[in-house]
Amino acid sequence: MLTFGRTGVPRVAIGCGHDNEGLFNGSAGLFGLGRGGLSFPIQTAYRFRQKFSYCFVDRFVSNKPSSIVFGDLAIPRTVFFTPLIKNLNLPTFYYVELLGISVGGVPVRGISASLFRFDKTGDGGVIIDSGTSVTRLTRLAYVALRNAFRMGTRHLKQEPGNELLDTCYNLAGVKELKIPTVVLHFRGADMNLPSGNLLVPMDTDKKTYCFAFARTTSKLSIIGNIQQQGFRIAYDLAGSRIGFSPQGCV
Repeated sequence: MLTFGRTGVPRVAIGCGHDNEGLFNGSAGLFGLGRGGLSFPIQTAYRFRQKFSYCFVDRFVSNKPSSIVFGDLAIPRTVFFTPLIKNLNLPTFYYVELLGISVGGVPVRGISASLFRFDKTGDGGVIIDSGTSVTRLTRLAYVALRNAFRMGTRHLKQEPGNELLDTCYNLAGVKELKIPTVVLHFRGADMNLPSGNLLVPMDTDKKTYCFAFARTTSKLSIIGNIQQQGFRIAYDLAGSRIGFSPQGCV
């Protein structure tokens, strides 16, 4: 029996990890929210109707907790939905259709929906993942996005990047930060990313911040949790859709 406040949920299968290594070393555990049969939303479908949502606060500036809600109350009124796509070869992931990306209100040249489709073998596509930090895009899409963002930030002093994040800035002395907007265009829903979802601190003493997108060597693109910060991400698995509410973590 799992208990959340006054709500009890019986007959939930929970695994035990005996050799936890890598990035998850030191964590108390993993909460399975995928589309597989053993995930929590699927196991508790009779109780929460396969609906849940979460909202991640800005990990770098907020001391408030993030939140997760299950059931009908998880879906806010002000939410914009995009359909979930089934990939039969990788059925546990949340695939969505990304049509394009805009920087500074202008669609980025070289980025089209064809870059984000999976093929007949299930390779490629775009997933939304709560466990990945920075968004990772296929090489062509990332280079086009990065170059467009660099063009809009030529007034900022650049700093050397690292192996993962190659576009960094020295913001020492910058009183009012002006950077271009970045919008992810999904089918039926746009995700307008605030500045806190675009630049992440690398060295707070030196005021070094880096563009929170990275290139991947695979064909799979991943929308990470830094870009999801401040949005309530709503999952309606029965309706096969996922939504974004820009109202923040209220």
